[in-house]
Order: sequence, then C-alpha cells, then structure tokens
Amino acid sequence: MIPERTTERINKEDKGQVRRFVFMAMGIMVFVGIIAVAVFFIALQGEEQIMVPEVRGKDLIAALLELQEKELNPRIQLRPSQSFAEKGLILEQDPSPGTIVRAGRLIQLVVSQGMLINTVENYTGRTIDEVRLDLQTLFASASQALLSLKEPFMYEYSTEAPGIILQQSPKPGTPVSGPIALEFVVSRGPENAMIRVPDLIGLSISDALEQISQSGINFGFSLRQARGAETPETVVAQNPPGQSRVTADSRVAITVASPTSIVEKNEVFALFRYPMPRNPYPLTVWLEVQLPSGERHRLITVEYPGGEFTVPYRLPIGSILILSMLNRELYRETVKVPPLDQLYQDSL
Repeated sequence: MIPERTTERINKEDKGQVRRFVFMAMGIMVFVGIIAVAVFFIALQGEEQIMVPEVRGKDLIAALLELQEKELNPRIQLRPSQSFAEKGLILEQDPSPGTIVRAGRLIQLVVSQGMLINTVENYTGRTIDEVRLDLQTLFASASQALLSLKEPFMYEYSTEAPGIILQQSPKPGTPVSGPIALEFVVSRGPENAMIRVPDLIGLSISDALEQISQSGINFGFSLRQARGAETPETVVAQNPPGQSRVTADSRVAITVASPTSIVEKNEVFALFRYPMPRNPYPLTVWLEVQLPSGERHRLITVEYPGGEFTVPYRLPIGSILILSMLNRELYRETVKVPPLDQLYQDSL
C-alpha cells in the first residue's frame, strides 16, 4: 500500500506537468498567431507597394506586358478617337499612373479604335468653307489627313449660291483605304447676277457698315476732310449712287468726311486698310476690335471677294483691330495716330 504522503506528492507532480503542458501549448498558439499575423501584414504590405505604371500613349500589347509584369489585371474598353494615328494606343487609364495598389488590382484601359471613316461622304450641296472646316477639325491631331482637298478648285457659274459644291470626285460611297484628295467643282453663283446698291449718304459709320453687311455689295472706303455743312464721320459720297443696280462684283466707292481733329479725348479717327487676295467668290470676313479694357466686339461682318479691305473707325488709342476670314485670323494692328498722307490717300 502506497503511503498517503507519497500519493500526494505524485498528484502534485502530475498537476505541475499538466500546467506546464497547458502553458507550453498556449505559448505555442500565441507564437503561431503572432507569426501568422506578421506574415499576413507582410504579405499585405507587399501588395500595397505596387505602383501603377504610365501606359497612356503606349501600344496595347506593350501596355499589357507592362501590367502583367506588375501583377496587375487590365480591363479594356474600345473607343473611337479623332486620329488614325492613335489606333491601338491607350487613351486613358484608371487608376492614374503612380497610384499605389494591391497585386491583382483591375486597371481600366480605354483603347483607341482610330477614326471610324469607311467611305467618302456626299459633299455636294454643302459650302466649300464648311467642308474645309470639318476636315481641318476631323484631322487636326492626325499626322496625315485621310481626306484632303485638292486645290485649286474648278469653278462654274450656276443658280446655286457662291461656294456651293456642285460635283465631287471620288463619288460618295467610295471606300476609304488610304489618303484621298477630294476634287470639287464649286459654284461661282449666277453669271452677271445683279444687286441693288443701298443709299449710304448721310449715314453714320456704324449704320453704313450695317447696310453694307446686309446688301452684300463689294465696297471700298476713303476719307476726306468735311466740307461746308457736311457732318464729320458720316458718308458724304458714293459711286455708283444709291438704288443703282450693278453686277455683284462691282465695287462701290464710299467717302466718309473726317473731323477737323482726328485725335480727340485719347480716341483716333482713321481708316483700317489690309490688302487681301482676290477670291473666286466672296468669303466671310470680319473685323473686330479689342478695347484697352479687354472688351471685344465686331465692327463688321461681310461676304468679301478680295482686294484692299478698308473700314473707317473711331477708337481709343491702344485698341487692337483684328481681321479674320474663314475662322482664321489674318492680321491685327494696334490703333495709333496715323500720318495724314496715309489717312487721306485714295479719296474721291
């Protein structure tokens, strides 16, 4: 029979071993947990260190290879663009370059399909100016325009308004497989078309310019000093006279009386002049002014066939006159006091 004291000592040793085992097991579990958490955060931190590369402007294949190397997944969206040269290139990406993301992140890529032009349009009945502007806009960013205009154009008199396209080559519907030069036959308008000359005598400069814009006459201004009872800065002579019927290309000479002093209160009275090339038919021309305050407005908009373009004005010194044609600026000058011999040349 085992003594009671011996039994008690054995039980204490067993309990101590159990405690040590439990504490060891708990320690191992805590250690494993710490290791697991550390590994998790290390792995998580590694994923967050991937920087999204810049792939915009790159070829699609090159962009995909670069994203693959970074363990990033692309999602592709196709979109037409305004340039044939952009076909197959990356136009946009999301997230943006330099963003830090996890491995496996989806990267949205917008890929250019190029310009979706398959056939030649029907341009007949449209104005040549409108078509020219459309093509310039369409191929503004292209290294080579797929469609261009072959100039000079052929012009014919017709019942159509001047500038209307009468015929085209290639014909509408022709497949576009490479660069094409468009050939047009353009209307000159009716042969010997007649227009009525407005009566401008006695009108102020602004009223005379308004009448000219509405009538469509070909015009030329000159200045001379006011005589007798003539009112300065008004039309005092014109040739042909008002209500005459003339051919559309006839030039109406208009004389404006200038004041005794051409400079008053920091303003100048003078004549704007600019030599323009002759056109086969009138083109839209306008003259604007930008005042020293920054305000900008138009003085006149006309259909003008070419030749010297002249417009009288009274404006503050330092204003800027801007002449444009077909949405393109031709010339600008700053208002200053002109020499008198320049002011009154070519007067009636």
